[in-house]
Amino acid sequence: MLKKILLGVGVVLVAFLGFVATRPSTFKVERSTTVSAPADVVYGFVADFNKVGAWSPFLKPDPARKDTYTGTPATVGHSVAWATSDGSSQGKMTIVALNPPAQLQLQLDFVKPFEVTNETVFRFESAGDGTRVTWVMSGQNGFLSKAFSVFMDMDKLVGSDFEAGLAALKNLSEAEAKAAARTVEAAAPAGTVATDTVK
Repeated sequence: MLKKILLGVGVVLVAFLGFVATRPSTFKVERSTTVSAPADVVYGFVADFNKVGAWSPFLKPDPARKDTYTGTPATVGHSVAWATSDGSSQGKMTIVALNPPAQLQLQLDFVKPFEVTNETVFRFESAGDGTRVTWVMSGQNGFLSKAFSVFMDMDKLVGSDFEAGLAALKNLSEAEAKAAARTVEAAAPAGTVATDTVK
């Protein structure tokens, strides 16, 4: 009886491992939103990692995590490295290419709880009077990632954080654009009408 049970478990395990091996070797998560603000305003919140914590769910201020910023914001090489006090999470995000204010490419290096490198791209495209912002993350699926994807949908899991981050980025960018427009209007000489304002 025991042999039959062990044989059955072995067959199931082999079948599961075979199924995991057929899972996609790459992944891609993508979300977009339209912001009523100029591209350079939105770009500024993404290209300066000192500001990213104000909108990204992944870098919200956390007393249990130490963040180290290096390089000049909005330039290649600008980075933020993080490490939790308990050592459970560690990694680094670095700007590797840019085309302001149209596109920003980042490299995400995760060290703990596992080592993996992913690519993140932000695109900023004209959309009427505003900007269409697209956030994309892609990378390779190792065996553990493939096994994880059997039980959890990577797109839904990470995509919900992307959506929350883009919503916060939209609010911050639109508020800054409106504040800038009010400043321009206040500085305009009496009798003139300021242009390029955000409604």
